[in-house]
Amino acid sequence: MKNFYILTEALEYIENNICDEISQEDIASACYCSLSSLQKLFRYVFRFSIKEYISKRRLTHAAEELINTDNSIIDIALKYQYNSHEVFTRAFTKVWGKPPQAFRNKDRFTGLFPKIEVEFEYNGGKIIMARRKFDISELYDELKRRKDTYVLCFDIANLYPINEISHEAGDKAILECLRRIDENSSEEMLLFRIGGDEFALVTGLNDIEEVKKVAKKITDLNGNPIIHNSIKIPLSMYCGGVNLDYKNLNYSELFPMLSNTIDKTKGKKEISIL
Repeated sequence: MKNFYILTEALEYIENNICDEISQEDIASACYCSLSSLQKLFRYVFRFSIKEYISKRRLTHAAEELINTDNSIIDIALKYQYNSHEVFTRAFTKVWGKPPQAFRNKDRFTGLFPKIEVEFEYNGGKIIMARRKFDISELYDELKRRKDTYVLCFDIANLYPINEISHEAGDKAILECLRRIDENSSEEMLLFRIGGDEFALVTGLNDIEEVKKVAKKITDLNGNPIIHNSIKIPLSMYCGGVNLDYKNLNYSELFPMLSNTIDKTKGKKEISIL
């Protein structure tokens, strides 16, 4: 399990240096392993390269600044190591599907690619399993603050075969699902990505009928396709809702509870509100 500790160190190093020049050699050195070993391990566990991870984390931070600050686009670009407006715009558009200015004018959701965490499970003091998950600390803090509110959980149906078409098709599917949720929820609602194809919408509502209306607006779009290389790919999401006892909820319990809500919706056409 030493390999998973290496990944934890690598992820922390990237996050702590996200605004600086980062060489993969420096990351490997900080983890006390060879560059080739780190690259192979990273791609094996996460299914993408170190370079791609750094780029998506920077562009997620950049999106947050576009929405939450008045900083100029070029200042944001330079902060995250893009040496020109043009280079930044190309990279941003590839990930977000639109250029920075258009994103700033219209969008609200910025958490497309949260920090990845490696979670360990122990038995008798020994690690028996390690798995990846996204950092959902902001979601946890928001739920503790709001307390009595329903959370709608979404899971993309059949993302694996879409990824088999191409990684870009899978990214486009994820972005489209996030767009559907974001555009059909009110400004007071907050959207989080909690897994590779899983999302959580904090509704701020405690009326189950109102929650069902929000969920229906989003799932009524199920079956509408995305277009990738002239191919129409039908896209749907499963949806479930839950109102937990957030006041007494530990951070470590949050993801399993949301994941359980999602698991109960898989394969079902109807919306499940627990």
